[in-house]
Amino acid sequence: MAKKITTTERNELLKTLQKRFEKNPGRHKGLDWKNVLMKLESSPDKLWSLNEMEKTGGEPDVVGYDKKSGEFIFFDCSEESPKGRRSFCYDRAGWESRKEHQPENTALDMAEEMGVTVLNEEEYRSLQELGEFDLKTSSWLITPAPIRKLGGAIFGDKRYDHVFIYHNGAQSYYAARGFRASIRI
Repeated sequence: MAKKITTTERNELLKTLQKRFEKNPGRHKGLDWKNVLMKLESSPDKLWSLNEMEKTGGEPDVVGYDKKSGEFIFFDCSEESPKGRRSFCYDRAGWESRKEHQPENTALDMAEEMGVTVLNEEEYRSLQELGEFDLKTSSWLITPAPIRKLGGAIFGDKRYDHVFIYHNGAQSYYAARGFRASIRI
């Protein structure tokens, strides 16, 4: 399946991203929208992924620039874990281990389908320095292999003005737990 967006979708997405960029300058100090736009316009496949982030409620925004690779870094910046990505197990193995009540999808599978990456703990903590996120929800995070090997998975949220990283079985899912994504462009 070709992962392309229409011209109308593209224009709407770029307009939305520019408004969000201008409204939240603290997320990307020292970065210029013109440079971001040039990069976006030369990356149609990444635009499709950003559009998927937007469609599922992620509200992607620029949160950094990698000088080594020359890439802009986008994270989901919605106040709560994106609505269109909740109630999923962590991964396919967790999903398959459920004998009944399997959710519609898994966080890692959906991220792969969207062409994005689930945030890791370090990225999640850096996101939390940019604002107030996941005060009522939680978000699956990339889980270190030793934890996953034992059946667990990690997630984060913010409560009591503190970022917490917890664990759960990878097969669990909750209406208030989704995942946050990143993409480099």
